[in-house]
Amino acid sequence: LGLSPQMKQHQLAIMREHLEAIKSIVALIAENKFDDASKIAHAKLGMTPEMKAMCMMMHNEKFTALGMAFHESGDKLGEVLQTGNANDSLRALHTTMQYCTECHATYRQ
Repeated sequence: LGLSPQMKQHQLAIMREHLEAIKSIVALIAENKFDDASKIAHAKLGMTPEMKAMCMMMHNEKFTALGMAFHESGDKLGEVLQTGNANDSLRALHTTMQYCTECHATYRQ
């Protein structure tokens, strides 16, 4: 991606936050705390103004598109979690995590 060392560290920290959010969501699904999981999905994985701005700062069209799709899937995950259906929630989480694995398979820091 050609990121500066400072930007690289910032990007890695954000991705670690995403992973922590996913870990929390899985634990909350196991405890049937779907509303709490939904809040985390929207706040930490969704298309917040900050995440949209971060994606738009990247100078790689494919990376930007992948990041935007990831954050949109985070919001969709939040919506599905609100239904309280564990199976549908896990399917939506799977979709979100597919973006993670696709990005990590395509880009190496």
